[in-house]
Formats: sequence, C-alpha cells, structure tokens
Amino acid sequence: MAQKRSAELSREEGVERAANQRADAQRNRAAILAATPMALRKNPDASIADIAVEAGVGRMTLYGHFKNRAELLDAALVDGLERAEAVLSGVDLEGDPAAALARLIESSWALLDQVSGLLVVAQKEVPAGRIREMHQKAEARMRGLLERGRVAQVFRDDLPVDWLLAVTHATMNAAAQESAVGRLDPNDAPRFINTILLGAFTSA
Repeated sequence: MAQKRSAELSREEGVERAANQRADAQRNRAAILAATPMALRKNPDASIADIAVEAGVGRMTLYGHFKNRAELLDAALVDGLERAEAVLSGVDLEGDPAAALARLIESSWALLDQVSGLLVVAQKEVPAGRIREMHQKAEARMRGLLERGRVAQVFRDDLPVDWLLAVTHATMNAAAQESAVGRLDPNDAPRFINTILLGAFTSA
C-alpha cells in the first residue's frame, strides 16, 4: 500500500514538474516575442544575443524556441499582428467611408508604430509573400471598406481596388521606415498618411 502511494506521489510530482516546465517555456516564449520589437527599435541590427538580453533569457533558451533570426522575426510579426487584429476588429467602419478610412488608418498606425522597427527589419529577412499572407485579415478589412466607398461614390472607381490597397501598404510602410530612422515624428504619421490616401482615393 505504501509502495503504491509512493508511486502515485511520484507520478503527481512528475506531472507537476512537467506542467511547471511548460508554463516556464510559455512565459519565456512570450517574453522573447515581446522583447523582439523593442530590441529592434533600439537597434535594427540587434543580434539574437541582444534580443535574449532584452527578454531576460539566455541565448540558448531563445534558440530552444526559435532556430534562427528569420524564424524569430516571423513569429514576432505573427504575434504582433494577432494582437493588432484584436484591436482593429473593434474599429467602427460604419458611416462615411472616408471618415471610417481615417479611423482605420489612425488605429492601424498606433499599432504599427509599436512594431515599426520589427516590420522594417522583417521586410529584409522574411519573404514578401509570407508578410502579405500575415496581413490577409487586415487587407480584407481594408478591401471591404474601399469597395463600400466606391459603391457610395466616395472613393474613385477608375482604379482597381488592388492598386488602392498596394498604395495603402506602400504609404504605411514608408511611414514606418521614416519613423524607424527618426525622419518622421510618429505623432505626425497618421495625419500624413491620411492626407496622402484620402487625397488620392477620394472622388473628385
């Protein structure tokens, strides 16, 4: 009976240790993903070791989660975009399409500014197709708004929606790059972006 009880206790202790290890691993992974954009904002050339220091973990711990820098950048982008989706899905897109577009740009920039350094670096190391794939939900939201605006004759219909989306991406990315190198005050970016896009998209 005592042996049976001892075996049960050992199994319980093993399960508890495994659960604690999983919880520690999850915390470490979350810390690494949160630290990546911060480290890259400080230094776009931040190494794996620099990011590990920012996250408060050892370099080998980081490599235990991500095999290389490109894999880490991919995961950090996915994490950031998932967080952004939770916010952007709540943006009011009803009413005047132009006003709705301005609100969406402002909210998008507030989130993009937090990871602008990450995005700029990732564009050099993560395939463009993969980055576009990550933005599918955001792109679908923008596409729906642009199409509604065209139907309402608020946005021009002499250019394809795909082109309007491409211009939106290019303008947002340019703002991120300028902000990352200190040539654009992040607080000015939403106004600059909206001025360019609404001027280009609104019907005459």
